[in-house]
Amino acid sequence: MTSCRENNPIETSLKDEVFIKSDKEHSEAYFLIATANISKSIIAKSQIAQQESSESKIGEISKRLVNQQNLLLQDVTKMANNRLVVVAGMNAYTKEDLYQQMDKNDNNFNKAYVNSVAESLAEQIKLFESISRDTNDKLILKLVLQYLPESYQLLREAAQIREQIN
Repeated sequence: MTSCRENNPIETSLKDEVFIKSDKEHSEAYFLIATANISKSIIAKSQIAQQESSESKIGEISKRLVNQQNLLLQDVTKMANNRLVVVAGMNAYTKEDLYQQMDKNDNNFNKAYVNSVAESLAEQIKLFESISRDTNDKLILKLVLQYLPESYQLLREAAQIREQIN
């Protein structure tokens, strides 16, 4: 009986370690999925903006956003595949947002696009900041360090364009 009681604390501590690892893995998987979804949304919105907007500033920022987000999406997808995390297509909310954006006239379209992209970039930045506090994973931290500064820059530019349009 004494030996069984001695094993119990070890078993409990091992279970606790497994739960800690799965919580960490869960938050990292959430980060990868959410980042991929936001990237897909920004790419789709920006591709529409390239086709629909006659404003040169909108065209320029939308091209840069598509390029940056495609690179980010590739990196996130590789990371997700290595961790056996499935990154699926865009959710229905994002598609609805895109349809609403397309139904605007040119000036309203530009405003809707800049507001929507700024909101998505801000959400993406929050994800980057949150995961950088919650993980010690070197690959994820490297990804954040690589993309966070440019995301901040693009968010500032979107805010400037928003002020010029209004």
